[in-house]
Amino acid sequence: MAGHCEQESAVTCLVREAREEAGLEIEPRDVELVHVVHHIDRAGDQPRMGLFFRARTWTGEPELCEPDKCTQWKFWDPAALPEDLVPYTRVAIEGIRAGRPYSETGWA
Repeated sequence: MAGHCEQESAVTCLVREAREEAGLEIEPRDVELVHVVHHIDRAGDQPRMGLFFRARTWTGEPELCEPDKCTQWKFWDPAALPEDLVPYTRVAIEGIRAGRPYSETGWA
């Protein structure tokens, strides 16, 4: 799940987006930052920082709350991710698996 912060902390944003996008309830104390990706899609685009959090626990089962933005929720084996995964998300998952806290992608 992904989102943009709306005059709120990153963890508050995560909790809100989990509820809005997947119907999950997450307590702020149950998350930890596991990776940061500094990325740019194309030369001239606005650079972005992606913060990746791990929720140790949550309440509810993932449900499709925004079908216009997401087609399904599925848990994937990190060693067998789908081909059409957003590129910076793939970079983050590879970094997390390798124990690196930070990655960059898209920079020339």
